[in-house]
Amino acid sequence: MRVIAAQGDTVDALCWRHLGSSAAVEQVLAANPGIAALGPVLPTGTPLELPDALPPSRKPLIQLWD
Repeated sequence: MRVIAAQGDTVDALCWRHLGSSAAVEQVLAANPGIAALGPVLPTGTPLELPDALPPSRKPLIQLWD
């Protein structure tokens, strides 16, 4: 998925907005070489490739009583 950075956007903010989690930041940085050199706040209009979807994470089930 291709997204364009708006004013004040960061990589983790874009991941959160479009994917619902910031867990894909490392994948986004790997898929967009040189993006880290732009600094923490991306220039307005910077295109980025994001993964289509994150695999669902399985949280452990906690039972209070056995």
